[in-house]
Amino acid sequence: MEDTNEMTMIFESRPVNEGLARIAAAAFCTQLNPTLEEVSDLKTAVSEAVTNCIIHGYEGEIHKIHMTCRRQGQEIQIDIADEGAGIENIEKAMEPLYTTRPDKDRSGMGFTFMEAFMDQVTVESEVGKGTIVHMKKIIGR
Repeated sequence: MEDTNEMTMIFESRPVNEGLARIAAAAFCTQLNPTLEEVSDLKTAVSEAVTNCIIHGYEGEIHKIHMTCRRQGQEIQIDIADEGAGIENIEKAMEPLYTTRPDKDRSGMGFTFMEAFMDQVTVESEVGKGTIVHMKKIIGR
């Protein structure tokens, strides 16, 4: 039997569902017996990615967010995707303190937090078609 597992969730881009996504990702991760710090890191990164979908991708409108969690060995990969506005300049968007929504009290630290708490973060995006954030973390180093 392979040492893998996968889960996919689709939920609406409502702020209340950010907590649902955090808890689902944390629960999925428990199969690897993570430390509290590893769970906290994962939950923070998921929270930032989902919040970006809600605020930037869909600009507060209600649409679907897709979250896929995969485990292979000790690695967890989480992909969070929207079909919203997309990101014109990914490199610029990933700079610390850069935000397109200062009117919403956004700090511009979302991608910075994701990168700090995960081992790898990559972003795919197309303007008008959406964004996928790919995050990986090794559990139990």
